[in-house]
Amino acid sequence: MALLEIKNLNCHYGNVQVLWDVNLRIEEGELVALLGANGAGKTTLLNAITGAVTPTSGQILFRGEDLCGMSTDLLLSKGISYLPENGGLFPDMSIQENLELGAYPRSMWGGRKQAMETVFQLFPKLRERRGQLARTLSGGERQMLAMGRGMMSGPKLCLYDELSYGLSPLMAKEAMGMVKTLRDRGMTVLLVEQNVKQSMEIADRAYVLENGRITLEGPCAELLEDDYVKRAYLGM
Repeated sequence: MALLEIKNLNCHYGNVQVLWDVNLRIEEGELVALLGANGAGKTTLLNAITGAVTPTSGQILFRGEDLCGMSTDLLLSKGISYLPENGGLFPDMSIQENLELGAYPRSMWGGRKQAMETVFQLFPKLRERRGQLARTLSGGERQMLAMGRGMMSGPKLCLYDELSYGLSPLMAKEAMGMVKTLRDRGMTVLLVEQNVKQSMEIADRAYVLENGRITLEGPCAELLEDDYVKRAYLGM
């Protein structure tokens, strides 16, 4: 059984259809990239998984259980962590306070100290600056904090939306390195990115979403050699 399986998913905003019969599968421990241009429907797919958008039809199965219609807090308690494009941090709260808010599920609150220690092991810079306000951090440090806060709920699946958005090329590369580290430690990740090359260099498999439809899928090593991918996304 796949950790996450999306079957024939269709989504609308009013009368406008945004996703068309989307099928996607993620096995436990995989790092899967979802690639596509602005407006392709990538964020809508994440919003459907996390309950912010109600699908018109289709299924979203997490360990075989259909998530459609579940509240966001229930999805969080089941082990799904979502990092939106802007990080969603509280700028006038400290690093430690932002992390503690990540232990929102009641089942995780008692283990928040241990969870925070795990985050600090992954991101030592956060330990050094735990009392610093989030708004004073650099772009790369804010992404570390956002990723760390997501880890505080003990997720089984992390969803990352445009993790490199607004970062310098150096910081974007560092952010991709953080994601790879999580995968190497056994975390399952769905990475939504416009940065096709960097995403496919770290991911196991990728799906290409164009105009609301999955048009390509496969191992990243194969897609990097695909003529269409080279021409349309890598400028080759």
